[in-house]
Amino acid sequence: MHGSHNIIGAQIQENMDQMLVSSWFHLHSSVPLSYVQPPESRPGTAVVASGKTIPVVDLGVHDHVEVLGQILRASEQYGFFQVTNHGVSKELIEDTMNVLKEFHGMPAEEKMRESSKDPNGSCKLYSSREINNKDAIQFWRDTLRHLCPPSRQFIHFWPQKPDTYREVVERYTEEMRKLGVKILEVLCEGLGLDREYCNGGLSESPLLLTHHYPPCPEPSLTLGAPKHRDPTLLTILLQEKDINALQVFKDGEWIGVEPIPNAFVVNIGLLLQIISNGRLIGAEHRVVTNCESARTTVAYFIRPTNETIIEPAKALITLHPPIYKSITYSDFLTIFMTKGPDIEPQLLLP
Repeated sequence: MHGSHNIIGAQIQENMDQMLVSSWFHLHSSVPLSYVQPPESRPGTAVVASGKTIPVVDLGVHDHVEVLGQILRASEQYGFFQVTNHGVSKELIEDTMNVLKEFHGMPAEEKMRESSKDPNGSCKLYSSREINNKDAIQFWRDTLRHLCPPSRQFIHFWPQKPDTYREVVERYTEEMRKLGVKILEVLCEGLGLDREYCNGGLSESPLLLTHHYPPCPEPSLTLGAPKHRDPTLLTILLQEKDINALQVFKDGEWIGVEPIPNAFVVNIGLLLQIISNGRLIGAEHRVVTNCESARTTVAYFIRPTNETIIEPAKALITLHPPIYKSITYSDFLTIFMTKGPDIEPQLLLP
């Protein structure tokens, strides 16, 4: 009997090791065929702009009108910007990055056990993408995902290892919530909406995604994340310093987003593009890999509850007719998961 248990246990371990890129990447001197991108998507063939970068906004500037103008322009022209002097302590940023790197460094079996406590999947660890078709092209990453509303209702499903995980990540997500509210209020004011337009149901179901990208033997052939837009109002990203991997698509070329120590990358999601009736850009972006260093990022997704209606704000369609349909967030997600990068035509009014 013990022998059969050992065989089953070995099979489970083997399946986990196959599933997580971080478990097997070091065994390969080339990229497995299932991870090789089609020629037109490979980063080795794309033009990356030299000397160009996304805007940087100093939130510590006391001129509110100046900060508002910078954020609005960046959101209209790039859909991306970085923020400095944002009020989140350097210590908390470092603690968060360290505890998440420590999590991804644990043995596969332990990671899976710590992230599979909720049968409904509010917290889970997966490789490549959340809804994974094994016949589709795979992406060079592992991802830990969990809901993190201020109500704390899912915190008992979060990992308990490393020992400080829950305490550190709870403090971090609370700071991200405050920063997100601040940026959304500025954007709403700039659009001519009530400053609190995006509070409430539109931002009540935040999600934390931590991506881990192991070193890759052939970075010119694969991607850590494909060209996509985010299914969010707003995304706030903490990048690992000294590793350039995030790229934004603008005017037919890719712009690298160079990490700034203790800064956050902010990008407009498709939902805010709809609410603004197309004025703000949910910009396309991707993640490339490298052959030397592992990279970990922490993304805070500001998202609505499933039943929330997403539509152009009524105050913005008196002069400009709506170009997007009204849609519940759950229906939006269904389309997003099936259409991916080709979602926008499905959202437009006929």
